[in-house]
Amino acid sequence: MKVKELLFAPIFSNNPIALQILGICSALAVTSSLKVTVVMCIALTTVTAFSNLFVSLVRNHAPGNIRIIIQMTIIASLVIVVDQVLKAYAYEISKQLSVFVGLIITNCIVMGRAEAFAMKNPPLPSFLDGVGNGFGYSAILLGLAFIRELFGTGSLYGYQILPLATEGGWYVPNGMLLLPPSAFFLIGLFIWGIRAWKKDQVEEVDYKMAPNTKPLPKEA
Repeated sequence: MKVKELLFAPIFSNNPIALQILGICSALAVTSSLKVTVVMCIALTTVTAFSNLFVSLVRNHAPGNIRIIIQMTIIASLVIVVDQVLKAYAYEISKQLSVFVGLIITNCIVMGRAEAFAMKNPPLPSFLDGVGNGFGYSAILLGLAFIRELFGTGSLYGYQILPLATEGGWYVPNGMLLLPPSAFFLIGLFIWGIRAWKKDQVEEVDYKMAPNTKPLPKEA
């Protein structure tokens, strides 16, 4: 596979959130603040890329019956390293992310790429695939965080963008956008927009309801 395809296909053509519907939990939980979202995106992209790399390196030496355990061990080790780095250098953001950094261990995107791609491909393509899927995940999360923080608080990254009515401006913050359900609806709009743009991502109809052309029999 070409480098360009590995890096950019997961952003629009095969997005892990918008097309595969994976990694939804963190998308709902951490996207009320752009600063926190950026850190979460970097953390997941790092873990996905390096877990793919290490899984690919050991793929020919890992017995099939324990391969999932090996993958989980690699992913968990990387998550622990990332978590400790965040606690050392970005403690406040680490507290805001709470358990969601630890839950990267069971993130479907990380585990899915390790099993579906890294176990079948050489190290470099596997690493690039991890980076690309991290980009795809990040694109959706950053879009959500941008909308939720801007219209939920009137600010971005701690800087006031929209003048608030409470301070003599014109904008009244929409507090509902800071609640997790709003992220769920926004993800739905993102999915609708991407699939309206890329018709090939729309699933084929499995069956059609036949019209009822015969009148029901009258009861005696």
